[in-house]
Amino acid sequence: MDRTIWTAAALVILQAAASAPEPKVLFEEKFEGKFDKGWSWLREDPKTWRLAKGALEIRVEPGVADNVKNALVRPAPDRSKGSFAIDVTVANTVLPTNQYEQAGITWYTNGKPVFKIVKELIDGKLYIIPGKVPMDSEKVQLRVVVTADSFEAQFRPDGKGEFKTADKGKLPPPAKDQVSIQCYNGPKDAEHWIRFDDFRILEMGAGPAKDGGPEAKGGKDSKDSK
Repeated sequence: MDRTIWTAAALVILQAAASAPEPKVLFEEKFEGKFDKGWSWLREDPKTWRLAKGALEIRVEPGVADNVKNALVRPAPDRSKGSFAIDVTVANTVLPTNQYEQAGITWYTNGKPVFKIVKELIDGKLYIIPGKVPMDSEKVQLRVVVTADSFEAQFRPDGKGEFKTADKGKLPPPAKDQVSIQCYNGPKDAEHWIRFDDFRILEMGAGPAKDGGPEAKGGKDSKDSK
């Protein structure tokens, strides 16, 4: 391909980036002292969650997606009307030790978990699921971008740099959608706590964000995925 064509293509990309609307923050939760309105708990245990130092801390207890304790849930945006992103920063206070120990964002449709983006321990190594992308940072910002029929799972180690795409896929049609931050598959005999911070819901526009390329493909999700 000659230089003229390359230059024209680059200009088209730059013009598209310049004209793309900035994400609009629809909701933001800082976890400073109390929750904003709209949150509810699934299987709450008040003894194993707390607000501390500007973050929500939840103990990682035994369980899987269908019986997770202390899942903090709120109504999701109407993805039939556009593209939206949900962000949260996740930090381990103790290194995970239990197979499939995990924390992150879960998407519910009609009261059932249908998708998740999490930091998860599998066979002694930490990954972003879905996509099974290696991720060793203690802290990671997770993002899921949704449309009427799709998701794009993204992440930023330590909340720095551009979002990277771990995986893309299909979602069922919107139906009483909810979004949750949660953790599970923790050990029975040890206290592992996860810090959740900077939860946001953003309006992205007409389609999923394109600010990151696929990091890795081909990895299978954990056995309790929905």
